[in-house]
Amino acid sequence: MVDKKVSLKRYFKLLGMYARMDLASLTRDGKFMALVIAADLISNVSAISGIFLLAWKFGGIGGMDRFEVLFMLAYGNIVMGFLNMMGGSNALFPSRIIGRGQWEHMFIMPLPYGVQLTVGIFPFTGSSTFLTGVALLIVALCNLDMTFVWWWLGLLVLLLVASMVIVVSLSYLLSSLAFYAPVQCEEISSTVIYSVERAMTFPLSGMPAYVRYPLLAFFPAGLTAWFPTMILLGKTTAFENFYPAVFALFTMFTAAHFFKKGFRYYVKKGINRYVSGGHRS
Repeated sequence: MVDKKVSLKRYFKLLGMYARMDLASLTRDGKFMALVIAADLISNVSAISGIFLLAWKFGGIGGMDRFEVLFMLAYGNIVMGFLNMMGGSNALFPSRIIGRGQWEHMFIMPLPYGVQLTVGIFPFTGSSTFLTGVALLIVALCNLDMTFVWWWLGLLVLLLVASMVIVVSLSYLLSSLAFYAPVQCEEISSTVIYSVERAMTFPLSGMPAYVRYPLLAFFPAGLTAWFPTMILLGKTTAFENFYPAVFALFTMFTAAHFFKKGFRYYVKKGINRYVSGGHRS
């Protein structure tokens, strides 16, 4: 039995160690650091500039004005930016670990899986998307014509957490297939994450129902940016405000169930990804 207090202490100790390593890799060369920051900034701005420029030219999109669209884009950047900082290598893409046979390597490590998944965090070199999102959010808030109540910031944090839970849960839910088909599903988590990241930049306000509803239920990219933005801007009903949190809990428990089920199958069957020489087939 692993002591939970020891595991938690070890978890935060590893987070600090990887954070120091990440900072050292960024600051060891001033020229390299400047190039990395400039490249990430250009990449992040260009990724969202198309939608925002369309909103600027036409005065908004689908009933959302320019700065409401900017708010939505900033919200999405914060969601994906934080996830990439804290799990952009391993924790956010579990199908890679399973498909490459690395999950079996974790069996012999004297640490819980959650602690081992701390490998690959990038709180400094991977923070550009998150920081860009925060900056754009501040710009949007300064230009929005709305009155902020005292609990609004807390609602923002709760919705951000719900959106992140939905993204991670989708990744783990689909990654459970890699336990059964490791070769075919090795990159299924990256397909899910990148698809959500691209789809979340489109405002759904002007979309027909047959487009909007599937993106709020079957492939919930709309719950990672657009719908939370509608809630924060006061454009939804009181009943609808609970939907992201309820859906986040549903996807989290569903993903946990099927991931554990796939893991039990994996323990019995193992992986046939490796030939006798130790190379991937």
